Amino acid sequence: MTLADRIKIIVAIACVVLGLWGYYNYVHMSGGLRALMIFGGIVAGAVVFWLSSPGKEFVVFAREAWQEGARVAWPSRQETVKMTLIVFAFVVVMALFLFFIDQIIAWLIKLFMGTGGA
Repeated sequence: MTLADRIKIIVAIACVVLGLWGYYNYVHMSGGLRALMIFGGIVAGAVVFWLSSPGKEFVVFAREAWQEGARVAWPSRQETVKMTLIVFAFVVVMALFLFFIDQIIAWLIKLFMGTGGA
């Protein structure tokens, strides 16, 4: 990363920090204007970051990720509901299994400790 890119990233962070500083420093102003300071700081920071090499690489990565997401074969609603019910049933069965194992172990411990059980 070049010195210019580092400076751009520092300026981008400074924009966000200044937006937050403005929000908390100008408490006498209306909430909408204070929120606009945060929004403006974030937008200015994003623009400055976008102008750096890491920012441009991130934009390319995000674009490729979006395109990859469009190529994914998403399940239909019926398939999603079916798989959700299967997972739910499996969780219930496992919970009951672990509950019974826990009860058996507790009963065995009580039996061996002589505090009840039989």
